[in-house]
Amino acid sequence: MSDSKKFNVIATVILGILVVVTMVPILMIVIASFTEEKTLLRDGYSLLPGALSVDAYIYMVKQGAIIVRAYGVSILVTFVGTLGSVLITAMLAYPMSRKAFKYRGILTFFVFFTMLFSGGIVPSYIMWTRVFQIKDTIWALILPNYLVTAFNVFLVKNYYTNSIPDSLIEAAQIDGAGEMKIFWKVMLPLSVPTIATVSLFSGLAYWNDWINGLYYINDANLYSIQILLLKIMNNINALKQNTGSLMGTGAVSLPGTSIRMAMAVIGILPILLIYPFVQKYFIKGVVVGAVKG
Repeated sequence: MSDSKKFNVIATVILGILVVVTMVPILMIVIASFTEEKTLLRDGYSLLPGALSVDAYIYMVKQGAIIVRAYGVSILVTFVGTLGSVLITAMLAYPMSRKAFKYRGILTFFVFFTMLFSGGIVPSYIMWTRVFQIKDTIWALILPNYLVTAFNVFLVKNYYTNSIPDSLIEAAQIDGAGEMKIFWKVMLPLSVPTIATVSLFSGLAYWNDWINGLYYINDANLYSIQILLLKIMNNINALKQNTGSLMGTGAVSLPGTSIRMAMAVIGILPILLIYPFVQKYFIKGVVVGAVKG
C-alpha cells in the first residue's frame, strides 16, 4: 500500500471517529426527547432507554402557541439579520478590497481594531438601551453583536482580492459601469461561495443567539426559541408563567427534562436541514477567503 493510500485510510478512520464522537451528544438529545420522564430521572441519559414516550412532543403541541411564537421570532430574526449582515458585510468589504480606494488602509485598520478591542458589555448595553432605545423591540435581537463582524468582513474582502481579478473590474469601468454597478453586477455574482459561507456563519449566530435576548428582552412575546429554552433550563416555572399569561390558562404540569431535550431538537433541526444545501460552497468560501490578500 502506497503512502498516500495509507494516509487516506488513517485520515478516514480518524475523521470517522470524530464524526461518531460529534454525533453522540446529538443522538443523546434526540433519544432523551423520546424517553419517558420518569425513566430519565431514574436512569439518566442513555442510548438505549428503558421506556420510550412522546409526552414531551404531545405537550409541545398542546402548548404550541408559545413555542410557535418563539419559533417565528427566531425565523424572522435569523432571516432579517442574515440578510442585513451579508449585505452590509459585502458592501463594507468591497472598498477595502479596492487598491484604488484612497482610504482603504484607514478603513481596514478600523475594522481590524474591533477584532482586538471592544467597548465592553456595560457601555454596549447603555448605548443600545439609552441612545438607540431598542430594549424590548425586535431590533434588540438583530442589531447588537451579530450584524457586522470583522472576521466576516475580512473573509469577503480577501475573497474579492484573491478570486476576482482587477482586470475584470477595469473592463467594467471601461464599459461605463460605476462602483455600485460593479458591486451588484460583477462582485456579488462572482462571490457566491463566500456569500454562502458568510450567510451560514451569520445564520448560525442569529439562530443560536441567546445573549441579546437575555440582555435586552423582557417581553415574553419576543422570546426566541433559544431564550425560551434558556428560561426553561434556568427556571421551569418560566414556561408555566408564560403559558398562563399568554394563553389565559392556569398552572400546568410540565415534563421538565424531556421537554428541554425536545425543544433542543427543534432548535437544531433547521440548521441540519439547511447546511447540506450550502456545504458545497462552504469549503471554497472559507479556504479562499481566509488567504491573506
